[in-house]
Amino acid sequence: MPPLSIMIKPVSGMCDLRCRYCFYADVSAHREKASFGRMREETAHALIRRAFMYADDSITFAFQGGEPTLAGIDFYERFVSLVREYNTRGLRVAYSLQTNGCGLTDAFCAFFAKHDFLVGVSLDGTRETHNAARVDAMGEGSYDRVICGIRLLQKHKVECNILCVVTEAVAKAPKAVWQTLAPYGYIQFIPCIDAFDGEKSTFSLSAKSYGEFLIAVYDLYEAAFLRGSPVSERRFDNYLSMLLGRMPEHCGMAGQCGLYFLVEADGGVYPCDFYVLDAWRAGNICETSFARLAKTECMTAFRQMSLQKPSACRDCAWLHLCRGGCRRDREQILGEPLGENRFCESYRMLFAARGARMAALADKVAKIYK
Repeated sequence: MPPLSIMIKPVSGMCDLRCRYCFYADVSAHREKASFGRMREETAHALIRRAFMYADDSITFAFQGGEPTLAGIDFYERFVSLVREYNTRGLRVAYSLQTNGCGLTDAFCAFFAKHDFLVGVSLDGTRETHNAARVDAMGEGSYDRVICGIRLLQKHKVECNILCVVTEAVAKAPKAVWQTLAPYGYIQFIPCIDAFDGEKSTFSLSAKSYGEFLIAVYDLYEAAFLRGSPVSERRFDNYLSMLLGRMPEHCGMAGQCGLYFLVEADGGVYPCDFYVLDAWRAGNICETSFARLAKTECMTAFRQMSLQKPSACRDCAWLHLCRGGCRRDREQILGEPLGENRFCESYRMLFAARGARMAALADKVAKIYK
């Protein structure tokens, strides 16, 4: 059995920010019950117990939101205690948490350091691009609070990386954004997606802008590597890995959905963070084992649907790298048949312009790390 990875939403979609492009606010609005509140200890207990009954290799507990720090440090201390209690076979356990950074404290960061949490912080590039989108309930930008949170993580030597949502404004400032984020060493750029109804906003990312952004960032990524100060960017790291014959670790780059468990605060289990919807609720971890959930019609159908590829993908010279992309980028309006990736043009632009250089860089990486 492969390693077990569970994404947990301990406070459902609750958040202290009101990011103007928030995809999970859109997801929540499309189900009967928008928020499931805070996860009860009994639910966490059932989740952990069933995880260790199911896993036989390793387990990763990944906490997201909303804003997962709103669960409070007591929740995480009890969670880790329960994991120790149930890990009677000595399985490898890893923890990660994605935060907006605003609620980080010395106590939280000391806890993360003690238990080897990998912490992802959302920071959308420069002060200007970040504050345009990531605001609080009063409409005030959160950049300064996020930077303070990152400094606390650094003070406590917590392993952290940066998640940057590529809006149209971010895409127009690739060099400034890279220069702001590269010093942190580990970056993940993810494209901003429109709501399930397909409505555009001022933050909507055009395929052309995203393609130009990817080309510009690849040049900066390559230059950093060649001068001996490499910066990890998840998408480009995966492309190099794929060019070397390995499988991508990023689920959205695999070309098909794998077996994935997302557990909402009430114990509801879903096949994907983008699809925490009533139609894709497989069951509840308080009532059903992971083994049975994995075999439900809901989980099976979700994975099978992702195997569909339009003819344009099957005939594309770049299919070995693109693989059709994430299912959510192929379902541009909820309920419509899966089509071409909304960023197909972007990836064609990137591979046509930099594909050969990527392959050459992959060869250099292979020689260095052989």
